[in-house]
Amino acid sequence: MKTKIGLIFSVLFFQVCFAQNETRKPLHGQVVNDSLTLESGYVLNINSQTRTFINANGLFDILAKPKDTLLFSSLAFQSKKIVLTEKNCQERLFLVQMDLVNNELKEVVVSNGLKVNSLGGGSQRFVDKKFFDDEKSSPKNRLMPADGTIENGMDFVRIFKDFKKILRKKEEVKEDFISDVAFSEYVKINFSPSFFSKDLSLKEDEVELFLLYCSNDAASKKYLKPEDRFMLMDFLITKNKEFKRIATFGK
Repeated sequence: MKTKIGLIFSVLFFQVCFAQNETRKPLHGQVVNDSLTLESGYVLNINSQTRTFINANGLFDILAKPKDTLLFSSLAFQSKKIVLTEKNCQERLFLVQMDLVNNELKEVVVSNGLKVNSLGGGSQRFVDKKFFDDEKSSPKNRLMPADGTIENGMDFVRIFKDFKKILRKKEEVKEDFISDVAFSEYVKINFSPSFFSKDLSLKEDEVELFLLYCSNDAASKKYLKPEDRFMLMDFLITKNKEFKRIATFGK
């Protein structure tokens, strides 16, 4: 009996020690860009399900530990995902370089047959430039269905390949980063802005962070064919419920 109690005590002791070693510590960081100063945005820790704000001069503080995955998002800048290393967590000021949104990516969207038309009152809707007809009707431009999706959504594989060419012009870029960017763009061009603002109740500056959060889930790559857009919508709604539960620390 004493032996069992001693064994249990030893196991609990090592578990406590291990937990202490795994405790997250404050990570002081700054998001920077060569051209502009970041003054707002979010940093999200996927592992701890917490997020914080990027404040003036791009500064942020968040609890983290090695191997945690951090997501960075700010309007006008390309979202970024980083898996922390021991070295990152030991730095007095962890610097994160973020690039401006690549306009060439938008050109890929347009050249593949999608056009965005601005309407009165600040609202927007997407119009597919392709025309369809049948035996009895003349060609007509079909507008976005009421569910918020774009009819005959674009080919994700084609977008991925085009983005890959663009993002790898200057330097070597990882496949998962290209996949994250392609997923975000694919969703944005297949769903109207009102879907994010009204159906998902997301703020404008939360959309990129939310999409990067979704792309981190391997299941996000299962619904990227035009015929799967309703399943993709269901996936986004489910992920939004998770996203809303993430604890946010104020400024």
